[in-house]
Amino acid sequence: MNDFVASSLDRLVTAWSTGPVADLVRDRGLPAITREYLLDTFAWQRAEDATRALTEHFAGARFADEVEYGVLLVPDPSKLDTRGPLPRELPSPDVFDERLPAGVALPGDRPWQLVATVIGSYGPSLGSYNDVITADDFIVDGQDTRQWMTRQVWGARVLQCGATPPDCENNERWTFTLFPGEDLVDGQAESGTVLKGKVRFRLGKPDRGIGSARVAPAVLV
Repeated sequence: MNDFVASSLDRLVTAWSTGPVADLVRDRGLPAITREYLLDTFAWQRAEDATRALTEHFAGARFADEVEYGVLLVPDPSKLDTRGPLPRELPSPDVFDERLPAGVALPGDRPWQLVATVIGSYGPSLGSYNDVITADDFIVDGQDTRQWMTRQVWGARVLQCGATPPDCENNERWTFTLFPGEDLVDGQAESGTVLKGKVRFRLGKPDRGIGSARVAPAVLV
């Protein structure tokens, strides 16, 4: 077992098997996250290759030096839906714009999906929602990484990051993540952030390309 796999297993087991998140996984009938389950279920060489490809492909992006790529677990939305307000079992009810639709879900019906993507506090800055969807340089490992820039994937990242959520005002800098994998709603772009201890799914201008606007390129493993 190489360093990438060992560190990924440690991170995932710690994130999904301790505290209130572990209780949530159990109560929703999801398979417990153990090293054995992860090793038996997912293709780790592919995960490592995809993570390396993302890191190299977006190395020239603005703020690339602060971005950490790795693997993220995304639960089946029929059991634990991370596209909207998180369950009441967790503290601090989320803020959710009522205009938002159900949102895009990853394909397939496995209880957990593994995604290579941003796993740290910040994604790269690649412009506004409009800039991202009109660009032509997002293909990595044969996939359009914009396809999985969605609420579901970001919501899973919030859970996996635990006490240090992404795009949070308590981080060194505050950011928000755009979701180009989701369609515009009433001409506005979806994004997610964490402010005052609450996860906030919001709508905003699709041409807002300030430095705090980030994305999370992703490859489905």
